[in-house]
Amino acid sequence: MAERAIDTRPLADRMRPSHLDEVAGHLHLLGEGKPLRRAIEAGQLHSMVFWGPPGTGKTTLARLLANHTDAEFITLSAVLAGVKDIRLATETASARKLAGLGDTVLFVDEVHRFNKAQQDAFLPHIEDGTIIFIGATTENPSFELNNALLSRLRVYVLKSLNGNELRSLIARAIEDVECGLGRSSLSVDEEAIDALVNYADGDARRVLGALELAADLTLDGQINVQVLSEVLAGGAVRRFDKGGDAFYEQISALHKSVRGSSPDAALYWLCRMLDGGCDPLYVARRVVRMASEDIGNADPRGLALALDAWQAQERLGSPEGELAIAQAVVYLAVAPKSNAVYTAFKAAMADAKSNGSLEVPMHLRNAPTKLMKDMAYGDGYRYAHNEEGGYAAGENYFPDEMKPAEYYYPVDQGLEIRIAEKMTKLRRMDKRQG
Repeated sequence: MAERAIDTRPLADRMRPSHLDEVAGHLHLLGEGKPLRRAIEAGQLHSMVFWGPPGTGKTTLARLLANHTDAEFITLSAVLAGVKDIRLATETASARKLAGLGDTVLFVDEVHRFNKAQQDAFLPHIEDGTIIFIGATTENPSFELNNALLSRLRVYVLKSLNGNELRSLIARAIEDVECGLGRSSLSVDEEAIDALVNYADGDARRVLGALELAADLTLDGQINVQVLSEVLAGGAVRRFDKGGDAFYEQISALHKSVRGSSPDAALYWLCRMLDGGCDPLYVARRVVRMASEDIGNADPRGLALALDAWQAQERLGSPEGELAIAQAVVYLAVAPKSNAVYTAFKAAMADAKSNGSLEVPMHLRNAPTKLMKDMAYGDGYRYAHNEEGGYAAGENYFPDEMKPAEYYYPVDQGLEIRIAEKMTKLRRMDKRQG
């Protein structure tokens, strides 16, 4: 009897599902009665884009959709392909359509890497039904795909696999020897499974790759944490792309945790960013922004502490500088909050932009020369220090053509309580003088 050829493909490829029910996760898309599931079962595919982290099965799902509808499957990688490749793929699809050979699914991996002209090349072929376009991206389609293409696609969000889904995938790989790991017997203890799940960070491809390597290393078919320690020597790598969605989502979470007075959550998101490889100086700069935007004059010490943390990172580097940033983050999270200056600044900026180049009133101008004095520069100016209480009640400091505005309204928090009391007193004096 002839020996069966050994399948040398990576485990992640050999474990690709052949049926929708074998797909790990994504019940929000593929569960009974869900729109995508109904469209697949009815054989009515539409153009779409799968958006999700690496290892969530975007390519696998696209292949399954083509198989379930008996469509030809053509794949392009936006990393390698150009307009010439797009033309060749669409010509192939057009020829199939003219010959009555059925639909063609054109799958474009990393579609966000195509420029506008390359994306536009798909439009007429999507419009006339030559291709069923399926794109895959790890980046937000709202930012990475042009509006013309995006308007012709339905966006489906694929989520990272949770712990239970990853454990089921590991169990299937262990049990299915022929498809999986090429051993007559293999066992993985619970502690090792937990380590694999933690290492995978929601990525099915990563967990299967680690499992396959561990199976190759073990001599007796027993995988434990000692075996995994060799495989996972580099430790788990958290998703953080230093410029993509994960980057901005995490800095947003950090900022909102500080604003929401949650020091624990703020510390968690800070550590997530640092653990993912974010430049600590970038975080320090954003912490300075938080100090002004969300704490403001309710506690001016927050800004000073944020600047000190930035300087500590510049002078000392890591890890000492990161600890100073953590100190600043916690301080800002527990400090009294005020966005009064931030709000006032935006309102004043809006007036500055909308009112044109209004002249500085004559009484507010300096007169360092005789000519300027003769031209009445500075005439009528009231020197506040010479006024009662050190305040020139009723004085106008706005342009003559502009109605005096009120932008800054201190909140009932921290130092701004006292600031509000003083401003209320001064505004009353202005009204009496007026």
